[in-house]
Amino acid sequence: MTKSKWDLFVAKYLFMFKDGFFELPYLANSPQIMVDSLIKNPVSNHKLLEQGIFSNNLFCKGTMYYREMEDNFWLLTSHIEIKKNIIAKSIYDENFASEFYILTFSVFEHEFPVKNATGQNIKITNTCWTLSKPKTEVQTYFYQTTKGKFYNLVFDKKWADETILIKNSAHNTTFQAFLDGKTGSFTWSNRTPEANEVAKIVSEIILSEKDGVFHIQELRKNCLTLIDYFVDNVFDDNRIAENVSLSNLNYAKIAKAEKMISLNLSVPFVGVEEIASEVMMSPTKLKTYFKTVFGYSMLQYHKEQNMLLAMQLVQNSTALINVIAAITGYDSASKFAATFKKRFGKLPSEFRN
Repeated sequence: MTKSKWDLFVAKYLFMFKDGFFELPYLANSPQIMVDSLIKNPVSNHKLLEQGIFSNNLFCKGTMYYREMEDNFWLLTSHIEIKKNIIAKSIYDENFASEFYILTFSVFEHEFPVKNATGQNIKITNTCWTLSKPKTEVQTYFYQTTKGKFYNLVFDKKWADETILIKNSAHNTTFQAFLDGKTGSFTWSNRTPEANEVAKIVSEIILSEKDGVFHIQELRKNCLTLIDYFVDNVFDDNRIAENVSLSNLNYAKIAKAEKMISLNLSVPFVGVEEIASEVMMSPTKLKTYFKTVFGYSMLQYHKEQNMLLAMQLVQNSTALINVIAAITGYDSASKFAATFKKRFGKLPSEFRN
């Protein structure tokens, strides 16, 4: 794919239906190229004065604001409502340089068919950090009725070397080696919940800007705070130090495997072999590569996401505990309660009270 042929590519492949999802491609060589590719999307409306790209179509409704806060440090922040299942796919043009890292803090929200105290479906919220190196093609699955906010902090290595401060010298050395590595994409789910409050401030700043007057320094300060939350919490596993790079094809297969797990939290884990067969990878490689990207084994990831769902059902719904146990795939309320207590330190009933 070349930038000069992007118009033809988008006309042919935009929202192409494949494997149950409509594809949304974008170029990711640099923040400017990314913005340009989205502006050229035929379903987009670009408002230059606001530095915003708006879209409302059959598949999604969304807004993306872009701000260059200083040389080689950008914020691309999006709010999207998903109408149909979508897979967003980053693509790189080999004729242009690809020197930018993308650190994304995302907040997802979707309705779950269990009632809260007011009789409405409860809203399940998850947060996620993803760090992707240059030339790493990332595929992200979005499910119908999901709402998401994304805070993409885009920077090159020179900016990171000069700006990102890691006080622990060993961690700093590790992080520098990580930035020097090859392609890679790593995900941390439901970390640093306090970052959500800073992200809200970032959104408020953007929405308060009028008539092309941008509060760049205030934005930059809060974006640096987001980065601080990230780097202060990523060295408790070995993935940064191990710095394993996979092929882009393998990253796509791992994303598909994660989708299969997330869609089946209400039943027992389907097994590595079944997922491996679906994504056409050997079970041994799948287990290794999945842990590289997500920091958990596949079974552990299923259990963790399952418990996080259970926690929100306990906190926000009026469903009985034995009903929540059944919803999250447990055939025994006592077994569910024991697993819940092991994860959160209290029984579900104690937590609710």
